[in-house]
Amino acid sequence: MAQAQELKAIKLNEPNKKRGLPVMEALSVRASVRDWSPNEIGLQDLSDLLWAADGINRPDSKKRTASSAQNAQDVDIYVFLKDGVYLYDAAGQALVPVAAGDHRNEVVMPPAGGPGGPGGPPPAKPENAPRPQPEGPPGVKPGNPPTPAPVLLVLVSDVSRFRGGTLELKKEWGAIDTGIVSQNIALFCAATGLATRPRASMDRDKIRTLLKLKDTQFPMLNHPVGHSK
Repeated sequence: MAQAQELKAIKLNEPNKKRGLPVMEALSVRASVRDWSPNEIGLQDLSDLLWAADGINRPDSKKRTASSAQNAQDVDIYVFLKDGVYLYDAAGQALVPVAAGDHRNEVVMPPAGGPGGPGGPPPAKPENAPRPQPEGPPGVKPGNPPTPAPVLLVLVSDVSRFRGGTLELKKEWGAIDTGIVSQNIALFCAATGLATRPRASMDRDKIRTLLKLKDTQFPMLNHPVGHSK
């Protein structure tokens, strides 16, 4: 695997806080999209997207656009691009290299074991049962991965940042906090003409290995972002 050292940090632009539709109009057009144009999004779009998702909006207190339980700021945003994976640094408004290479399809495609789980056999089928036909997005041949959105955001909650509570409660808080960041992403995209959808399906084991996550870090959701076809 290529090393993160081969990538360079990306300094993001200052967010443009005056762009986009009013909130009620953005809500009226918010929708989940499945098919992506291959067109890339610009640096300003990426900068604004990440700031809207969970950037610092009160510099004096370092508080964020997304609230979090105990102000734990437990949600990390990993940004999967064509050239590699980066971690969003809200304080520096920058992307920090994590892993080189295009992993966008790799982490969201179903594990090799099929419905039975990662690496395992699929559930038993009755004898002589009809063979299911491959499924996939329209225009995608079976066995070929779909064209990915230019940006894939993976939201990871680090429950060690909560000051108290049981592990079960921390996971619940982490899920709630992730949902708030997810909605920020969806509203920003709706307001600016970009497209996204929240997805829970992903290869969490592969993500853990690729990102070198700790036991306290849980991949919760992913958001492909780009232009709709």
